[in-house]
Amino acid sequence: MTTPDIAQMLDDTFASDLRYLMAVSHVVLSNNQITNRFIEREYDMPVQAWSALYAIVTFPGLRARDIQALFPRPQNSISRAVGLLLRRGLVREETSATDGRAKQLFPTPSGADLLGRIRAKVLQRQEEMFGALNNAERETFLALCRKIVRDPGLGRSSAMPSD
Repeated sequence: MTTPDIAQMLDDTFASDLRYLMAVSHVVLSNNQITNRFIEREYDMPVQAWSALYAIVTFPGLRARDIQALFPRPQNSISRAVGLLLRRGLVREETSATDGRAKQLFPTPSGADLLGRIRAKVLQRQEEMFGALNNAERETFLALCRKIVRDPGLGRSSAMPSD
């Protein structure tokens, strides 16, 4: 049996009718393999916990369900991540002044400190990941991502209904 030519397989995949979805999947999954493994090994937390911590530090006072708007993951995964952050003393809850049922999330000093350490590594990873692009290409990529994310079609599908 001969060894497959991986570069040719990727070229063929990125020339197929599924090229756009396969390209995005390849980039995201390649990064996730590296980032998830690092976060789990170094900080003993799943990737959804560090992304929830990022959201809480960046937007103090948001609710757990608001995190899903930034990082589309199942709500139960976000709830478990927030629970882990609470147990570790990285975030704290306060009852909302406007809605007694709502719990707002705030970082603790140790949570903000931990995010600072993780952020430094993630910034290095971002440079590695986008090193093949010049600044103009990076901005074009970001503009295209923003356009896709703002389209309501990203979060729903008539081709693949959930119910």
